[in-house]
Amino acid sequence: MFKVAPLHSNFMLMSMFGFIVSAYFLDDPVFKSWAWAFLIVFIIMFISSMISMAKAPIEPAHMNRLAIHEKGHYKKTKGKVQQKLNN
Repeated sequence: MFKVAPLHSNFMLMSMFGFIVSAYFLDDPVFKSWAWAFLIVFIIMFISSMISMAKAPIEPAHMNRLAIHEKGHYKKTKGKVQQKLNN
């Protein structure tokens, strides 16, 4: 198969923003060919960001943020916020 590179979330955001701007310029007869070209580029960018989101491996640096790997992460604890709500 192929290796999938993890892409930044700004890549997806820029592809959506670029798609909207390119679609806006489809009505203009002067920029119509450029708008189609950029529309295709931004669609490819969006598809690649979706593939990256679904298939890219999780980097070890981000495992601490997820905290799924820690034992007992599913236990409910009574924190200060819950105590304030109960009072």
